Amino acid sequence: MANRAFVYAIQPNIEQSIQCQKTFGSCRFVYNQMLDVQRQRHQNGEKYLSKFNANDYCNHELKNKFPFLKEIDKFALTNAIFHLADGYDRFFKRLGGFPKYKSKHKSRKSYTTNFTNNNIDIGDRYVKLPKLGKVKAIIHRKAPSDWLIKSATVSQNRDGSYQVSVLYEYEQVSASVAVKEVLTLGLDYASNGLYVDHNGNRCNMPRFFRDSADQLAKRQKKLKHKVVGSGNYKKQQKRIAKIHRHIANQRKDFLHKKSTEIANQYSCVCVEDLNMRVMANKGFGNGKATLDNGYGMFVNMLDYKLTERGGCLVKVDKWFPSSQICHHCGEKSSITKDLSIREWTCPHCGTILDRDQNAAQNIKIEGLRMLKAS
Repeated sequence: MANRAFVYAIQPNIEQSIQCQKTFGSCRFVYNQMLDVQRQRHQNGEKYLSKFNANDYCNHELKNKFPFLKEIDKFALTNAIFHLADGYDRFFKRLGGFPKYKSKHKSRKSYTTNFTNNNIDIGDRYVKLPKLGKVKAIIHRKAPSDWLIKSATVSQNRDGSYQVSVLYEYEQVSASVAVKEVLTLGLDYASNGLYVDHNGNRCNMPRFFRDSADQLAKRQKKLKHKVVGSGNYKKQQKRIAKIHRHIANQRKDFLHKKSTEIANQYSCVCVEDLNMRVMANKGFGNGKATLDNGYGMFVNMLDYKLTERGGCLVKVDKWFPSSQICHHCGEKSSITKDLSIREWTCPHCGTILDRDQNAAQNIKIEGLRMLKAS
């Protein structure tokens, strides 16, 4: 079994918006209350409450002490408690820090509810949700009829818009496609356009952040002259958040289309296993371009789309000297250690090489070698 989520933009009316805000606040309140309880038990030398015992405590103690919690979807409160338990588990396994209190102004506004008795449904122009009823939505796609709804997560973005992520469970058909060299693509990362493939084709990804930089600077300049915390300050913050969200949507839309195009044409894609966070630091001098590309998101999209079609994504080690090897003769040269050299002549065979295309061809060769060795 596999899971897949579809995200829909929703437009709740006034009553539904009020109920959403109540649910956001109540989930945050329960989360903080249970964090208080767990910390107090630890100070008293008592045993840590499991997530099931913590949920019972909420139902029998908190709901009686705070009656407004009875107006909220019970699954939303339960999932808030389970999220706190997940935070503790990650802390105990040394995968994250100690859980922190959630803030009304800084924490993400969201809640998750579970599917039961057809309380969640996707219509042509609406999404049916517990306590909200039918909420107007933009339904751009629907899941196959044999997919089962597991849960739905309602969230509000910084610009004030709402969205719901519906999680499905389905039986994944494990049909694999034979890997052929003709249907294999090698990609080399390029900071000025996302990637270059082994055929020399460049992605030429638009610079969405730079295109909106002037507009963003004007909005941020206006924010500087407003009183912090005032109504006008919050309105201006939403205007800025709207631009950021527009940029993120542009980037995600482009990456989805490009990754789908590649997954439909090729059964195997070979890429470098790069650490984009390290590449975005000040030492390289192109951090803004690196982050604007969204290369990590692009690789994740390629991975699951190729898997769904029976293909595979091969990640070549980041220390593999793809730029220093001539794909024609296989000899290594240190000429390309200078990043300013974009075209070079192999001193061994005399082949004129384009730096990025040659690297992509070497990545493809190494990826096919790794597949045959596995």
